Amino acid sequence: MRTRAGLALAFTAAVISGFAVYVNSYGVRAFGNATAYTTAKNLVAALILLAALAAASAASTREGFTRPRTGPHWAGLAAVAVIGGSVPFVLFFQGLSMVSAASGAFTYHTLVIWVALLAVPLLRERFTGWHAAAIAALVCGQALLGGGTGTLRASEGEMMILAATLLWAAEVIVVKRLVRDLSPLTVAGARMGGGAALLLCWTLATHADALVTAGWHQWLWALATGLILAANVGATYAALARIGAIDVTAIGVSGAIITALLQGTPDWAGVALVLAGTALALLAARSRPALASLQ
Repeated sequence: MRTRAGLALAFTAAVISGFAVYVNSYGVRAFGNATAYTTAKNLVAALILLAALAAASAASTREGFTRPRTGPHWAGLAAVAVIGGSVPFVLFFQGLSMVSAASGAFTYHTLVIWVALLAVPLLRERFTGWHAAAIAALVCGQALLGGGTGTLRASEGEMMILAATLLWAAEVIVVKRLVRDLSPLTVAGARMGGGAALLLCWTLATHADALVTAGWHQWLWALATGLILAANVGATYAALARIGAIDVTAIGVSGAIITALLQGTPDWAGVALVLAGTALALLAARSRPALASLQ
């Protein structure tokens, strides 16, 4: 039951992510300033997640606030705010303003490779042949959906997105450890609340005019994408509390199909490969339970 719920949440996050990459490629351009846009969007997401956390706590549900009890808890939450909720967002959306949505999606979805490289030694997750086959199919399929690897260039924008992706991979490892003791909503609230506070300080110091002078049209983009972000973070963290980090990120690549479909007629060979990779990732996740010590 726990595994099924985790898989459902991972697929939900993948669907949301597929829409998010596409919508954000327009939102960042409409806002005109990537840093100000990221800050505005993340402030909206933080408010939504903190409100959800307060509501869950008031209702005394298991998803309510869990008080951090140890130094590693506090250090982990601070790390998540920095490497998950602030710095990589600036890098990612600045990079996304320079490249296509498909190119940005491909680089971001290499996340599964970096998570796998970290999760095996640091989380002691098992990496099976099913995982290897799934990742190979997913990466090849995503490359086709993005127009082929020949369209990739070591441009400044793509390097910024890659740097953000590496930081988010490290975040997944930290979050996976934190949700053993803290509720996913607690960690998500710390990630977005702390991250938004850091982003706000940075933006007011460097791009205050772009944020203060933003019009209603720009704030509508921030509202819409902030809602998408809050839903994505909530679903992803809840999935990480139930199934392995490699499984969550592998399933997350399936969102690339949605991004490609929204852009027009996709490469159907790429769609087929991503679907095959997702099926293999599902088999890998269901073939063995996550290690009890990491739940």
